[in-house]
Amino acid sequence: MSFFEFDKEILDISHKALELCKEKFSEINEVSEYNSQKVLKAFIDCNVSERHFNFTTGYGYSDCGREKLDELFARIFNTEDALVRLNFTSGTHALCTALFGILRPGDKILSLTGNLYDTMHNIIDCQNQNLGSLKDFNILFEYLNYDNNIYENIKNKLSNNFKAVYIQKSRGYSLRDSLSCEDIKKLINFVKNINPEIIVIVDNCYGEFVEKIEPSDCGADLTVGSLIKNPGGGIAPSGGYIVGKKKYIDMCASRFIAPGLGKEIGSNPYGYRDIFMGIFNAPKIVSESLKTAVFCACVFELLNFEVSPKYNQKRFDIVQSIILKNPKNMISFCKNIQSCSPVDSFVSPEPWDMPGYNHQVIMAAGNFISGSSIELSADGPIKEPYVIWLQGGTNFDMSKISILKSVSDLI
Repeated sequence: MSFFEFDKEILDISHKALELCKEKFSEINEVSEYNSQKVLKAFIDCNVSERHFNFTTGYGYSDCGREKLDELFARIFNTEDALVRLNFTSGTHALCTALFGILRPGDKILSLTGNLYDTMHNIIDCQNQNLGSLKDFNILFEYLNYDNNIYENIKNKLSNNFKAVYIQKSRGYSLRDSLSCEDIKKLINFVKNINPEIIVIVDNCYGEFVEKIEPSDCGADLTVGSLIKNPGGGIAPSGGYIVGKKKYIDMCASRFIAPGLGKEIGSNPYGYRDIFMGIFNAPKIVSESLKTAVFCACVFELLNFEVSPKYNQKRFDIVQSIILKNPKNMISFCKNIQSCSPVDSFVSPEPWDMPGYNHQVIMAAGNFISGSSIELSADGPIKEPYVIWLQGGTNFDMSKISILKSVSDLI
């Protein structure tokens, strides 16, 4: 029995894509098994108990669940300390906390991977609105494009007394390749050889558990991400994390709560079970998302669309971009993804003025967690070259149906 009917042409493309993807799926399974064992060992070594799932109220003094969660993330990411909080509203919020935690008026920070993505722009400069951007505090931001001249350009720039450098692992709304942890390690080593005191911050959003190591294993002083992306496993209802050196985590915690209070307070009246479950399941969920991305790339390559990365390329995040050539195709793609979603399948997405973006954005996201990027979603700004970025897919068998539906109208 088939619950979804597709033309023979679509089914033939699907069968061919699955055959072509076998080798990549096998590689994904290997990484998933390694990371699953790493996470399980961390749970065992941290002596996680049911009492750590309980809720707290008020100030949250001696909240053992909060403290255990920090310990667990620090062990998984191989760092001295961690700040994992449900009330980080997004990855952008966690990154903002990290930047304002370690930077002071007069400091300068240099991005090594180009300009930051749209929602970070107001953190850098609110365009004279006096809303508290880095520029309002006389903190200077500059960036270098990640290209063949990056090391020469870093050497020239870092002579100008920068306090920190910023590395974005994923591509954001761009078509550059995502960085591998090996790429990040080379950048960090190069920077530290110039000045060991420079603080390295890595935006790890979309990149967790895609490889066997993380940027925190490669010398990053702070690594930052969102719990409604990879490490939340599609279960954590919100939140974010910052992991790294203890002295910098303390600075971030003081910014997040208040100086002198930092990590010592903060209750959670909803408990921590979902976050513990999310990180426990995350390696397997990430592997399902990666299979979805590989399959999607292969299908669209067979249809002669340009994609990045290609289905047989190495992947360092869960994001798949498809160049759909015109706004009509973008809207059609998103409508079909939405129509096969478990939540709000009856909704028809339209381009809208999304806060923090300079162009109208089309988005499909019929997810259990609003805005979750580890569940299957697709979005992109309506501008040339008309690219959709697909991410997530907690269940490949279900996500495959969405991909096939999305191509049915296009052909």
